[in-house]
Amino acid sequence: MVTPPPLPESRTEPDGSAVIRVLGYNIRSMRDDTAALARVITACAPDLVLVQEAPRFFRWRKKLARLAAASGQVVLTGGGTAAGPAVLCSLRASVERTEDVLLPLTPGHHRRGFATAVVRFAGTRLGVLSCHLGLHGAERYEQAGMLLDRLAGLGVEHAVAGGDLNERPGGRAFTRLTAALQDCRTTAPWGGENTFPPDRPDRRIDALLATKGVEVLGCGVPLGLPGVTDADLRAATDHLPVLAALRVPAV
Repeated sequence: MVTPPPLPESRTEPDGSAVIRVLGYNIRSMRDDTAALARVITACAPDLVLVQEAPRFFRWRKKLARLAAASGQVVLTGGGTAAGPAVLCSLRASVERTEDVLLPLTPGHHRRGFATAVVRFAGTRLGVLSCHLGLHGAERYEQAGMLLDRLAGLGVEHAVAGGDLNERPGGRAFTRLTAALQDCRTTAPWGGENTFPPDRPDRRIDALLATKGVEVLGCGVPLGLPGVTDADLRAATDHLPVLAALRVPAV
């Protein structure tokens, strides 16, 4: 495996801006190797983890809390109350507010939702949204519009959103999102590109997106990152994670 160039580490700049690491990860309800999952998250050293398919049923809060503790994070919001999306964060984040949102239910489809928050890192203020868009194209397109509306409703200048979009770049929902937001992978490619399936990835259906004022320093699948092994990536869940380093301007 080829080792990618170093991804910037988290830090606070003299002007109050913050370099943060954001990880997007579909964890398939923690039905796979949770020790491998925790090792991958830990090695990525994220400040924020945008989770999809967090546990939603029996003892889901305890399961998510155990994953957070095992990977050096705390549970910020989401899980069962957002129909699967969740946000974990490091102790570096100061939490201003959180809100879990359930989207309109399409008959015959799974309930979808957003896990959202506003956090601060040093002198910055950042909106955060984790999502898992639907499998049906028309539903997914409408949910993309709801995502943009929800980000705008957070009332912050800078924001990051991410998740399992269930669609490749160029699709209608993906294009709707990237007309308003940066596709972090396209803006600053780093690491690997495709996210599904983990053993022979041939498509990119997971993404991190940022508002225009956020500087993307690198984004991609953390293949070859120290501490991230190919075996753990295959064992942890049925998607590969997406890791980005972002510079968020000071307020």
